[in-house]
Amino acid sequence: MLPQEELLAIITRAVLAELKEQKRFIPVGVSARHLHISRADLDVLYGPGYQLKKLRPLMAGEFAAEETVTLVGPNMRALEHVRILGPERQQTQVELARTDAVRLGLNPPVRQSGDLAGSAGLVIVGPKGAVVLREGCIIANRHIHMTPADARALGLKDNVYVDVRAVGEKGAVLHQVQVRVHEKFRTELHIDTDDANALGLRCGDRVMVVA
Repeated sequence: MLPQEELLAIITRAVLAELKEQKRFIPVGVSARHLHISRADLDVLYGPGYQLKKLRPLMAGEFAAEETVTLVGPNMRALEHVRILGPERQQTQVELARTDAVRLGLNPPVRQSGDLAGSAGLVIVGPKGAVVLREGCIIANRHIHMTPADARALGLKDNVYVDVRAVGEKGAVLHQVQVRVHEKFRTELHIDTDDANALGLRCGDRVMVVA
């Protein structure tokens, strides 16, 4: 029979390993097309001094607004009822899935949020006016919002890249998934509607982080 201290150490290691394995399974958040808006562009689209109305809260102080706009591409095709997310940002950023971009005749780059230099342009139409966006339209990269505690448990740091495994009838491995760590985040994989449809995933489904 093993000494009590050694047996306790073995049990502790097993429990910690199991907890770490559980931490690898994280929920999915599917992100449909949307935009973040600057103060200047909101003034044009909705009128000077207009304030966004909160529809529902999101992560890290962001919120889905009641307001929507129409996006028009160079082929003159449009996507209507595209939701604005608040609060206001320094620069307007439009996030599309590849399918959305094809509809509008665009070829936006895959970028992380905020990396907008040289990205695609389009026209944004609101109830009071229109904005010609010279750059700012991207396809958001796959990323995980993660709490510092979960990052420590998995041995991960901010801005590292991991693989994510989705199981099921259309299971696959997603590569080059960026990890973003912040105390205001909740741990969640964010993918666009194209990835979600390809893998048969919905909001709340769980996938495994392969560090």
